[in-house]
Amino acid sequence: MKFALAQLKKSAYNEPFTFNEKVDVSELEKMNNDIRQIKPVDVYGQCFFQGDKIIFSFHITGEMILPCARTLVDVPYPFDIQADEVFTTSSFITKEEAEDEIHPVEGEVLDLAPHIKENVLLEVPYRVFSNETNNQQNPPSEGEGWEFISQEKNEKTIDKRFKKLESLLKDDETEK
Repeated sequence: MKFALAQLKKSAYNEPFTFNEKVDVSELEKMNNDIRQIKPVDVYGQCFFQGDKIIFSFHITGEMILPCARTLVDVPYPFDIQADEVFTTSSFITKEEAEDEIHPVEGEVLDLAPHIKENVLLEVPYRVFSNETNNQQNPPSEGEGWEFISQEKNEKTIDKRFKKLESLLKDDETEK
């Protein structure tokens, strides 16, 4: 979601510039292991100038698929984020402005996509739970690189690393 500064100055000169777009944030699936799937998000809001500062006030809505903390089944998690981002066209940024997270604009194009992704990542909850009872009765028993082993099955199977030790125990029993 990129905006040319010239377009923003022209459009937002007398009144706020409004925008409404879908933004693909599927890159977040690779960045955060908890996000299994995320569809393009809706971003709408407005932009206005205040001196050399460009202020974006926008809403991000969408849905991400996260794993249930109990059963690891897919749980849809809708989100609705209100965000404000401030940019400056000034080449000099004070220490106070840096602490207030006023972002410098480099070049003639302002890219809002990284800030949208950052706000979505901040919205990912620590854990989610599935409300469906049938999911708790039939959770996945294996996945990529892991397998669920019950206590009974664990007692019957011998760890592959100790397989050779079993032969030593059998030899020890025959000597008695």
